[in-house]
Amino acid sequence: MEPSMKNLLTDEERYAKAFHAFIDNSTEHECMLEFIAKMLPDIVQSFGDGKSTINILGVGSGSGEIDLQMISQIKAQYPKVLINSEVIEPNKEQVHKFKDLVTNMPDLKNISFTWHEKTSSDYENDLNEKNESKIFDFIHLIQMLYYVDDIPATLKYFISCLAPNGRLLIILVSGKSGWAPLWKAYGNRFRVNNLCLYVTSSDIKDLLDEARAKYTYYDLPSEMDITECFVEGSETGLLLLDFLTEILNFSETAPLEIKADVMEMLKQSECSEQKDGKTIFNNTLGVFIVEP
Repeated sequence: MEPSMKNLLTDEERYAKAFHAFIDNSTEHECMLEFIAKMLPDIVQSFGDGKSTINILGVGSGSGEIDLQMISQIKAQYPKVLINSEVIEPNKEQVHKFKDLVTNMPDLKNISFTWHEKTSSDYENDLNEKNESKIFDFIHLIQMLYYVDDIPATLKYFISCLAPNGRLLIILVSGKSGWAPLWKAYGNRFRVNNLCLYVTSSDIKDLLDEARAKYTYYDLPSEMDITECFVEGSETGLLLLDFLTEILNFSETAPLEIKADVMEMLKQSECSEQKDGKTIFNNTLGVFIVEP
């Protein structure tokens, strides 16, 4: 890590702005919603049939939009089943937004929520200290494995929390995405205090294979318009660069050589394509469905 650079996570407000710029300029949420509509029903059936209660754990759920979409899907399939949703999310602002969304849900009948404002490792440690264990029918780790201390241990723990027919859903950037070559080239120079682990689905596949876990995998095509990154003075472009690199104020703090190299790489075909005068970054996601 260059001494002039800081991780984006050190500034929660800036991170939130960068994340929203990413969402506004990418098809990430759209492709996830398509996944929920088309593919989640079969996953839900695998753990939901015959149940009177379905226990769900969302890890790193953020402000909850995707969680609530999945819960709505489960409720639609099993309208009379009780749904207990536990949420692990360390960001206070995100938890507040999640709770606001729940308050405005049209139908909360048979659905309960419990929030744990802490990291996944703190959640695990707290249960261990109490000598408690919890079992869930459905656990999801969506775009959060970059921010854990120990990925193999995290995977092992949450797989151990699955009910006999439970399923663990993991979504993160694909090894076939533009993130993979960008992070392979510069991840080591960006990393500080392991606040962000520059991992892709290829890394997770290796870990799951090593653990002899049973899973299915597929890619979710997604893209991000990063044209503004190349527009001088564009606030959106600056935020997107922060998000791409996980570096706070990347454009201002990165050494000129690194900045020039990253900007050039983002234009290359291994990361992006030129489409209708725009630079479109390959944001393909990788999805794992892991069984106990």
